[in-house]
Amino acid sequence: MGTLQNFSTRHPIWTLIILVLVVGLAWLVFAPWPPGLEQVLGRKRIFLNAILSGITLGALYFLVASGFTLVFGLMRNVNLAHGSLYLLGGYIGFGVVESTGYWLLAFPVVFVVVGVLGLLLQHQVFRRMEGEELRQTLVTIGLSIVLADLMLWYWGGQSYQVYSPDWLSGPMELPIISSLRSNGDPVYLTYPRVRLAILFAAIVIGLAMWYALNRSRLGMLIRAGVDDRDILAASGVHIQYVFLAVFGFGAGMAGIAGIVGGTFQSLSPGEDTRFLLASLVVVIVGGMGSIPGAAIGALIIGLAEQIGLVYAPTYSVVFTFLIMAVVLAFRPQGLLGAQR
Repeated sequence: MGTLQNFSTRHPIWTLIILVLVVGLAWLVFAPWPPGLEQVLGRKRIFLNAILSGITLGALYFLVASGFTLVFGLMRNVNLAHGSLYLLGGYIGFGVVESTGYWLLAFPVVFVVVGVLGLLLQHQVFRRMEGEELRQTLVTIGLSIVLADLMLWYWGGQSYQVYSPDWLSGPMELPIISSLRSNGDPVYLTYPRVRLAILFAAIVIGLAMWYALNRSRLGMLIRAGVDDRDILAASGVHIQYVFLAVFGFGAGMAGIAGIVGGTFQSLSPGEDTRFLLASLVVVIVGGMGSIPGAAIGALIIGLAEQIGLVYAPTYSVVFTFLIMAVVLAFRPQGLLGAQR
């Protein structure tokens, strides 16, 4: 919260612009549209589905990028195998659901399995290359290629869908008016229950992570390491244990995001690269080592992708990287990143 307050204090104009955009978006979502606006933006239902899909996609990006931003911020390690951990977690989650029939069981299993893999990578590989950022980056590229080939060999090239339980199937009516009938009665928007559950879970996880980082001893150590890990090490803290905890947690979160992604969309070769790039963009936009920054960056990128797909599908990817370029030009440390 202090980061948000500092941002609003130092950048009142940007804060005002963001508030105006938020109020305008809220009006577009909840207020009935005049006929002239529908001629410009199309049917309100299409717009609302794009907004909700963008928010849900942003929640998925946050789950992937939250661990990535902590690893990046604390260890200065650009783990380019992070997308492979996402896809591996999705495949393992698919196997757990198929063999047991329990969707929820897949989450703790994947978090432990992929988290342990992250611990092994940190202890056996990255610990030996501490301070050699280029070498670590090249090694993670090699690891991502090896993991991608192993997953292609074992699971093949087809797509997989992680099916949600029956109690999350079907649409849910939301208190949002999508249109008006000829007699004036409102038609309310419906949205899949499973996507609402994904959004709710991402919010809960984000709040829990923020609380842990700001109220626990480990969180204090992580924040101190993000700010200055040399001073943290000089204070007597065994920083390798902190590295292990953060890397294992980040890997486990990537695996959990793989289950969510397999439920929300699908799992197939190439998704690892896509979500790795998305994580990089989210971290750059939101700010290195900042959980609130990752949430805001993920929301911005998710909305930009989905709105772009609806209104300018040819240039939807351009919008994402244009946002990143603007942030790098005017605030290189990211929206909520600390000035270094």
